[in-house]
Amino acid sequence: MGEKKKNKSVQFTIIKNDPTDGHKSFGAGTLNLENVTPVFIDVEEKKAFIDFGAMHARSAVEKGIKFLPDKKEVPNGKPYWLVWVTIERNEEGPYYHGVTACELTVDRSIRRGYKSLPEHVNRMDKSLKGHIIVSHMDPSSKCVLAEFLQTEGKDMWERSNKQLHEDLECTSNE
Repeated sequence: MGEKKKNKSVQFTIIKNDPTDGHKSFGAGTLNLENVTPVFIDVEEKKAFIDFGAMHARSAVEKGIKFLPDKKEVPNGKPYWLVWVTIERNEEGPYYHGVTACELTVDRSIRRGYKSLPEHVNRMDKSLKGHIIVSHMDPSSKCVLAEFLQTEGKDMWERSNKQLHEDLECTSNE
């Protein structure tokens, strides 16, 4: 008869701990986001803050906003950076393993904003894999991020990749 074949899609399950702990294959194909922290940079206020709601696009910045894929449709949007920070551990201790930034804007008056969802997902993945992608950020926001990372984890900052230090280097006039 006219049976339709259902397409099976690969699904990732976000979990807290290692899914294969004690099992060889159970939980394979899951994504562990335990070591990823979403840090927002408010460009105008020059402030950094953590909001775990961003893990599911439900941060205070994102709530109540319909995001559009074209930046031109939100000309008066307030600029933010969402920075995915991944922490790993080596023999010396924890360090900033991956740090990647994504742009977004929000215009609360019209309840619209701009962000590229594929970019946000890909940058989170790059952070998990240890990439440093912050060179496209404005100089002032780089300084805010560098200060935040140093304040939150001075030892982690010191153990981190030299590329992170170089890419977030600040001068006193920024």
